[in-house]
Amino acid sequence: MSMNILVAGATGKTGRQLVQALIDQGHQPTALVRESSDTSALPAGANLRQGDLTDLQAGVCEGMDAVVFAAGSGGSTGPEMTDKVDRDGAQRLVDLARAAGVSRFVMLSSVGADQANPEGKLAHYLKAKHAADEHLKASGLTYAILRPVALTDDGRSDNVILGEDVDKSAEASRADVAHVLAEAVTTGRYDGQALNLQSA
Repeated sequence: MSMNILVAGATGKTGRQLVQALIDQGHQPTALVRESSDTSALPAGANLRQGDLTDLQAGVCEGMDAVVFAAGSGGSTGPEMTDKVDRDGAQRLVDLARAAGVSRFVMLSSVGADQANPEGKLAHYLKAKHAADEHLKASGLTYAILRPVALTDDGRSDNVILGEDVDKSAEASRADVAHVLAEAVTTGRYDGQALNLQSA
């Protein structure tokens, strides 16, 4: 059955591959894009819906069967934008998805986001991701949370390791992450779980 799936972060490296995977499977992905977004790299066949994660308007999830949050403020932005996108934007999208009666919400998070008080140079980012993940868990929505290790631009690997056996110092290709996101949102295989992810 074809699903209508809203993808936040669709113009990013992982998001574009996710959109393509959903199209290949016969689904209808809709890219949530800012007015200023460059959509030229989006796969043909993707629908567009305007929305800014720093100021989401009611109704952006209307008509959607599922939502994927695969967005990020980016490594070059400061703590304020991290909070606006990775924490507040994600939480607002969860709330709007629930209001729209969306059946499943998949969150692209990060390894380490299971900690409430992380340390190290990524502490602020991981704290924002943690808050978003916890908000999703408490929302009442059917959810899956994927927490990949360090991302690479490599292609699909022979194997993906999920869960407790993941080596947190390993790497995950964006191609593998996109594949698992697509599987999570369309099949429900990982419903109710928060899983670390690496390529093998």
